[in-house]
Amino acid sequence: MGAYEMLKNPVALVAFLFTLLLPIFVGFLVMKRTKTEEDFFVGGRAMDKIVVALSAVSSGRSSWLVLALSGMAYAKGVSAVWAAVGYIVAEMFQFVYMGMRLRRFSEKYDCITVPDYFEARFRDESKILRILASIIIALFLTAYVGAQFNAGAKSLSTALGLSPFTALLISALLILIYMVLGGFIAVAYNDVIRAVIMIVGLVILPVVAIAKVGGSGAMLSILQQLNPKYVDPFSLGMGGLIGFLGIGFGSPGQPHIIVRYMAIDNPDKLRASTVIGTFWNVVLAWGAIFTGLVGRALYPDVSMLPNKSAEMIYLVLSSDFFGPLLYGILVGGVFAAILSTADSQLLVVASTIVRDFYQEVIEKGRKLDEDRVLFLSRVVVIAAGILAMLLAYFAKDIIFWLVLFAWGGLGAAIGPTLILSLYWKRTTKWGIVAGFIVGTFTTIIWKLYLKATTGIYELVPAFLFSLLATIVVSLMTKPPENVDELMSAME
Repeated sequence: MGAYEMLKNPVALVAFLFTLLLPIFVGFLVMKRTKTEEDFFVGGRAMDKIVVALSAVSSGRSSWLVLALSGMAYAKGVSAVWAAVGYIVAEMFQFVYMGMRLRRFSEKYDCITVPDYFEARFRDESKILRILASIIIALFLTAYVGAQFNAGAKSLSTALGLSPFTALLISALLILIYMVLGGFIAVAYNDVIRAVIMIVGLVILPVVAIAKVGGSGAMLSILQQLNPKYVDPFSLGMGGLIGFLGIGFGSPGQPHIIVRYMAIDNPDKLRASTVIGTFWNVVLAWGAIFTGLVGRALYPDVSMLPNKSAEMIYLVLSSDFFGPLLYGILVGGVFAAILSTADSQLLVVASTIVRDFYQEVIEKGRKLDEDRVLFLSRVVVIAAGILAMLLAYFAKDIIFWLVLFAWGGLGAAIGPTLILSLYWKRTTKWGIVAGFIVGTFTTIIWKLYLKATTGIYELVPAFLFSLLATIVVSLMTKPPENVDELMSAME
């Protein structure tokens, strides 16, 4: 029985639908805990270390891990491991070195968004940092959410035989209902549930499949006979290796990951979150890679897979080796994984509009009634979700174009500037402005005109140029005043 065909089995279908609807139940459970804007956007800074760790893993990886990394390992062999090494190492250091400093500062200066942080850190009364950061974040993340909706709709459409528009509508509704109810707390707890489903799938599936082919030795022997490059970790070439490792450069600039550090109840607990998050990052990455490798051994030709797509290997093996109940949960988990990134990104878009545009620019920081702000936050989540859905349906080309640059653009614009602002006292407001602009435009120009000739992933040069621009312009502009007081808030 082929992938998705098994969902015609009533047990598999019920398990699949249960996995889809579970997040809404979680939303109702945590609704009473969501009373303020801080609750809605950063969980009231009261999240547990395990929730923060698994939520960061789930929202950062999602369907990329389950579908794309396993597909990459199917296509390229063991060299796909370098794609995981980059982000695992980056996020391991991020949790402790960036996370703890950012969490302490953000509580002292009441920052609940990344633009909030930049404005407070540089005492920027002109609002230029807030506005620039907000534009970059809102533009890229809205497109990202639209792309996630598209991917979710595609899998739901295939699974249940629905029309693409109906599937898109259901995808958007499933997210919006629990987000409006519980905000960040609902998103974080649902991310944990999805992380557990991914762990089950990516640990059990490769173990069962490898046993089926006669063990890891037999699997590697089959792969060696098919093509020696499948067992050569350095078959990528230098450009490919730098590009894969360079994926990690994007992590420090992703607002939906960064906000997790701001949400933990105690910054010192981020050390424990580092251990938990890194452990599961490694386990999940190896699970995805082994899924792809054993999939190639069992299905030597990509034409044997649905739509001739390497990214279908996880679903194909799940239907081969699991009964209807577990298969239904795991396929629902894939769909949920796709949406677990979308919900986190949508929350960041909403916080950017409500907090960074409406409250701080339009209302110029006036104290607003908490109930009104919470109501407005919920309305904006719905509006941003509808906009992303409409973009997903009517403007796929625009979304595809923006998503090409989203991980790289955010990583290059926000990442280097955030790191320097946390550690280098001499960083200035205008240095940050230069880093934002250089990082964004280098990503786009390199992707369009230089990637094909150099073979280097655009995030790598864009990150380095943004870092350089921030340093050079900071040294050319007036040193910041009273910076010791600001930096001491991070210690």
